[in-house]
Amino acid sequence: MTPLIRILWDDGADRALGLPTYETPGAAGADLRANLAPADRERGLTLAPMERRLIPIGLRMEIPAGYEVQVRPRSGLSLKHGITLPNTPGTIDSDYRGPVGVPIVNLGAAPYTIHHGDRIAQMVVAPVVQAGFAVVEDLGQTARGSGGFGSTGTR
Repeated sequence: MTPLIRILWDDGADRALGLPTYETPGAAGADLRANLAPADRERGLTLAPMERRLIPIGLRMEIPAGYEVQVRPRSGLSLKHGITLPNTPGTIDSDYRGPVGVPIVNLGAAPYTIHHGDRIAQMVVAPVVQAGFAVVEDLGQTARGSGGFGSTGTR
């Protein structure tokens, strides 16, 4: 069964931008659009190199229990302009009902302007499993053992 994400528009949101959309039949992520405040819509929001900002998308979501929404960068923005998310993937929990914003960082060498309606990120709906936790006296052995960062080699 396909999960249904219920959407509520934020006050002042531009509803003409529409809901998140899958741009191709095989897309895993639905695109999220910048839904800027009326005062910012004409000029957009410019991020200087290394600047971070929370970009509104004009939506609130009701995500079904047992699911999360992961917010991920768009590869084209990342490769071409250095625009990405500082906490990727970001998680929207099923019990969150507040406004959704996308934290964006400009890792590029030049300022970048986000315009009203730009596709700025993508959301992936994913199942969630909550684990139990138990304190034990020892852990099972593996071939890797306690080898950490870089322990499996470079090639």
